[in-house]
Amino acid sequence: MPKTKKAKPGKDSASGGDEAAHDVRDVKYARDVKGDKPPVTGVRKRRRGEEPDEQGLDFPRAWVEFADPADEEQVFRCDLTWLTSRWTCVFGSGCQGIQAGRAADGCCTLGAHFSDEDDEKRVAEHVARLTPELWQFHDVGSETGWTQVDDDGDRQTRRWKGSCIFQNRPGFAGGAGCSLHILALKEGREPLETKPDVCWQLPVRRTYDWIDRPDDTRVLQVSIGEYDRRGWGPGGHDLHWWCTSATSAHGGGEPVYVSYRPELIEMMGKDAYDVLVGLCEARLASTLPMVAPHPADPEP
Repeated sequence: MPKTKKAKPGKDSASGGDEAAHDVRDVKYARDVKGDKPPVTGVRKRRRGEEPDEQGLDFPRAWVEFADPADEEQVFRCDLTWLTSRWTCVFGSGCQGIQAGRAADGCCTLGAHFSDEDDEKRVAEHVARLTPELWQFHDVGSETGWTQVDDDGDRQTRRWKGSCIFQNRPGFAGGAGCSLHILALKEGREPLETKPDVCWQLPVRRTYDWIDRPDDTRVLQVSIGEYDRRGWGPGGHDLHWWCTSATSAHGGGEPVYVSYRPELIEMMGKDAYDVLVGLCEARLASTLPMVAPHPADPEP
């Protein structure tokens, strides 16, 4: 199972220097969407009088910060607006896809970049157990490979016929969607064990920043929040549709901190997750009007 990796002082990050260390997706997917690769174009235009599905980016958020119970040199900064929202994945049941005309791809159109060598090695161990009954493109992947190198020399899952090679297309007998996800469910595993890091974390975004305090101490601030359009980089604004602020993807029975429990534990650790649960429960249990609710959530 993939483990959380902390940024270390002196290691360059996506933004340069050691002041911040960002998720592997931040810059990479900005290039993929906006660079020379097959473009993701055309934000859907609303019909006259039609209510917008996406509720925008700049709305009030309620953040909370707490020390990591397992590491005195680390603090968590968590977006309670997102984590207590009723977002749910609507892949195959209303997802409009990030590329126009390819709703069935969901967010898999670009394939997945590996976060590091360990990520690719872990995925490879699970790919070896995929069968033609579970993976539509088993023959292609087995014979000619399931990875590729992008224009910058970074490794990712191979794109095949317009989307990730692991994505089974609608009508496949083994089930539509990610074959690695299907494998995990078949074996009674959590999908985060079999899928690339970028895939199982989405749409929760984890970023790192080194904070210098007035008493000359330094802590690593780990932010856990919504992976909105900006998380994809500049190209995120060109996505055909994105779910995190879409009303059609909000209304799930459980808030994100509950439905994404395994993923959040993997990203934060169990002790920190337990603290987060207490804060989320206190927010939802309050008899006062909720401060900064997610605008895409249903009316209470």
